[in-house]
Amino acid sequence: MAASIQPRRGRFKVSRCARGPWLIVAAITGLAVSAFLAALGVGAVAVDPVEVAAILGHALGLSAAGINPVHETVISAIRLPRAVLGCVSGAALAVAGAAMQGLFRNPLADPGLIGVSTGAALAAATAIVLNGFVAGVLPFVPSRFLIPAAAFVGGLGVTLLIYRIATRDGQTEVGTLLLAGVAINAIAGAAIGLLVFVSSNQELRDLNFWLLGSLGGTTWSELLPVVPFIIGPTVALPLFARVLDALLLGETEALHLGFSVERCKRWMVGLGALAVGGTVALTGVIGFVGLVVPHLVRLLLGASHRWVMPLSAVLGAALLLIADLVARTIVLPAELPVGIVTSCLGGPFFLGLLLRRRGTGWA
Repeated sequence: MAASIQPRRGRFKVSRCARGPWLIVAAITGLAVSAFLAALGVGAVAVDPVEVAAILGHALGLSAAGINPVHETVISAIRLPRAVLGCVSGAALAVAGAAMQGLFRNPLADPGLIGVSTGAALAAATAIVLNGFVAGVLPFVPSRFLIPAAAFVGGLGVTLLIYRIATRDGQTEVGTLLLAGVAINAIAGAAIGLLVFVSSNQELRDLNFWLLGSLGGTTWSELLPVVPFIIGPTVALPLFARVLDALLLGETEALHLGFSVERCKRWMVGLGALAVGGTVALTGVIGFVGLVVPHLVRLLLGASHRWVMPLSAVLGAALLLIADLVARTIVLPAELPVGIVTSCLGGPFFLGLLLRRRGTGWA
């Protein structure tokens, strides 16, 4: 792979991708595997890695001796679905963030700009505070799935509204899409604030925990019906890597290179909304993963989306698993919302990145 040359402070610097990209890929993959094993073994009930591997092998039908039945129950029924949710959610948020940053050609873009996170949060808050009304609108949804179903529908609905506002005569203006997202997000945020104001104490606790995100309480029965809506778009979005690379030159240039820009925009926005909508429906709103992870990958491997998209999925899964591990162990026996941890980690990193780019000497 050719070395990419980037100017910095009057000099030219060879990108790290020229120094051995496969070492970086292996390191990120190893981090993800280690984080997954740690998510299964670390907690109030500690399980050593060898036994974790034996329990996983037993779940796959391999014979294994010396397995503690209590440890097996803890891992298979509680920690494994939570870890799987962390993997697919982190990957989906990171890949959708990389796609939105490439589509908007804006390093500050994240999946929330197309309204899916705020729309899902508004619908979920409505389901919590106005449970009877939402149950009447969605009578075919079992009560235990009411909030996730409302979040999924709300996220897709708001995304469709924003996309419709930005589309005129079959052409979608990225700038208008961005501004419409900001406006609709502000309106939805005000509506969420109103619901918080009229909620009871118990509803307020549910709202705060859901709006800050959590992987806790996940069961296989809740996870399996939604996972295809997350994994499918997450796998499909990297297929648009060449289009996103072409869009870095501008929409006109990408069109001249033979890409159907408008169709690709629709697909990317739709797939991003599906992936993030499914994630938010299960985890609540988790910030900074979709914003920070693509930047980390670009720092390590350059700006080509052929590297950024798949590596963002792996690194996003790893970082969300690590954040969740911190959230559920740092204040045992209580548990922090994982969104607090991701914000505490992502905020300083992003601020340091901005200071570094300004060349202030702080980073």
